[in-house]
Amino acid sequence: MRNNGKVRRLNVLAGVLAAAVVFLLGYVLATQNQPQAAPPPPQPESPLDKLARRDPGDPVAKGRPDAPVVLVNYSDFRCPFCAKFGRDIEPELLRRFGDDLRVEWRDFPIFGQESLDAAMAGRAAAAQGRFWEFHDTAFAQAPPSGHPPMPRERLVELARQAGVPDLARFEAELDDPAAFAAIQADAMEGSELGVSSTPTFVINGEPVLGAQPIEHFVDVIERARRR
Repeated sequence: MRNNGKVRRLNVLAGVLAAAVVFLLGYVLATQNQPQAAPPPPQPESPLDKLARRDPGDPVAKGRPDAPVVLVNYSDFRCPFCAKFGRDIEPELLRRFGDDLRVEWRDFPIFGQESLDAAMAGRAAAAQGRFWEFHDTAFAQAPPSGHPPMPRERLVELARQAGVPDLARFEAELDDPAAFAAIQADAMEGSELGVSSTPTFVINGEPVLGAQPIEHFVDVIERARRR
C-alpha cells in the first residue's frame, strides 16, 4: 500500500512538472513571436554640435584645440555687450577653467561699415600674431554706450597700442581680400544658424544669447564639461 501511495505521488508530481514545462514552452514561443519594440529613432545631429573648428593654427582662437569645452563667440568690435564680455567675463572664464576651455572668435559685424573695418583690423593684427592684444585694447577703451567711431587712423592707433610690430603691413592688410573672405564666412555661418545680434555664443552646441552674468556661463560650461 505504501508503495502504491508513493507511486501515486510521483505520478502527480510528474504531471505538475510536465504542465509547467508545457506552460513555459508556450510562453517562450509566444514571446518570441511577438513583434519587438522598435528602438527609438536616432536624434538628428544639430549643426551647433560641430561648430567648433579646433584648428591648431587659428590666430583668432585661444586655448587647447582638444579642450573639452569650446566657446564660440559671434562678436562685433563696436558692440557694447561684446566689449563687456571680452573685458570682464571672458578673462575670468579662462582663469577659472584653464585648459578645459577654448574660445573661438567669429566676426559678426552688424553695426555698419566701421564694424567691418574693425573686423578687418582684427584680422590684420592676427596676421602678425596680435589679434588678442588688439581685441583687449579695443574693448578696454570701448565706451559704455558702445558703437565707438573706428576710422582708419583709430584702427592704426589701436594696433600700435596692441604691439603690432609692422604697422605699414597692418595698414596694407586692412584691405586684404583673404581677410574679408574669412569675415564673410564667419558672418554667413552665423546667419545660417540664426544669429541676429551680438554677442551670441555657442558652448559645446548650447546657444547662449547676450552678455549674460558670469554665473550663467559657468553653469553652461560646467554642464558641457560633465557630458
